Amino acid sequence: MSTAPYASGTPRPDKHDPSTLAFATQSVHVGNTIDKGTGAVRTPLVMANSYLLPEDPSTMDWSSPEGLVYTRNSGANQVNLQTKLAAIEGGEDAVAFATGVAALHSVFFTHLKSGDHVVVSNVTYDAVYRLFAELFPEKYGIEATFVDISDLDAVRDAVRPNTKLVHAETIANPTTTVADIAGLAEIAHAAGALLSVDSTWTPPPFYRPLRDGADLVVHSLTKYINGHGDAMGGVVVGARDLVDPIRHEAMVEVGGVISPFNAWMIMRGSVTLPLRLSQHLASAEKVAAYLASDPRIAYVYYPGLESHPQHETARRQFAGAGFGAMMAFAVDGDSETQNRFVNNLQVITSAVSLGHDESLIVHVGGSGRGGMENYPEPFRKYGHLRLSIGLEDADDLVADIRAALDATFPS
Repeated sequence: MSTAPYASGTPRPDKHDPSTLAFATQSVHVGNTIDKGTGAVRTPLVMANSYLLPEDPSTMDWSSPEGLVYTRNSGANQVNLQTKLAAIEGGEDAVAFATGVAALHSVFFTHLKSGDHVVVSNVTYDAVYRLFAELFPEKYGIEATFVDISDLDAVRDAVRPNTKLVHAETIANPTTTVADIAGLAEIAHAAGALLSVDSTWTPPPFYRPLRDGADLVVHSLTKYINGHGDAMGGVVVGARDLVDPIRHEAMVEVGGVISPFNAWMIMRGSVTLPLRLSQHLASAEKVAAYLASDPRIAYVYYPGLESHPQHETARRQFAGAGFGAMMAFAVDGDSETQNRFVNNLQVITSAVSLGHDESLIVHVGGSGRGGMENYPEPFRKYGHLRLSIGLEDADDLVADIRAALDATFPS
């Protein structure tokens, strides 16, 4: 009888070849190297800004990110993190930055020039909205058309002969509008444009936009991939010929490189991503269902609810993996009522950011963000509470919300 641990014809897993590994195994092993100096099985933190030069450095390209010379060009922990992120996202290459916004800017800075046109979701992260509504048009002559990204006909109609980029978020911040990535990719590529996707709200293995035709995928590593609320970073993943110019131009020449410590912290946090994400997604569905059932809630937007405008798109695109762990809602009342509800919460924390181990909620009023005129009417009427579901027990989260509602609306 054979004692081989692998079924006949099954390739043997090799931690040096990510393609042979399942996602959970990739999360543990890819990018990690045995330290040659100490034999440590975990890549150590290398807090160096300079590395030993060759015997004759006179012909070196001092701006090259190849090899290890100067940490603004590349650092040891950054290189290992990039290897892991490319593997888990299914891309050829990756480049890490100090923040998610730096990563987003790097795509636009590298792949656009004066006279170009961009089609952008009319609901998007505030920094992206400001870049395309104000800074790029005023400073560089780059024009942008903001459209309902869930309306493919509107996207198609917005394309011009000089359109070079379509930019979307898989699930829009904060309205939870779901973008049809395959449909957007078809439109962008027919126009000779690139499709860039901010997939921060939908990290792998939940969803991988590259598989549906996206050219470049951006994550704020600060959020789910790090997952512990204690480090900042961003990444761009895609084909090598698209990522390499970003590395040379936006990382080296602009200087938004991730620090060794943050790269090491995010590498450590990413190991548990598949386990954490499973809990995030399962709990979010329970919390959203409760919110939708309570009459004291004015509205709730969550792609997993059948009432969500893009529920069918989300169901098809995410193929049963889940619907994310972010939702927007409001209690039935004015801004003061929203604040009172938030202040009555005991388990859920009032703070910005998302994808942390703890559940986070932030109250955003009816004004103050770019493009709010494009938000659904309930958002403009009540403002909204953006809720990021953490790793707590789902029943505790529901009980916390119910108790806060009881305190906000005493009978």
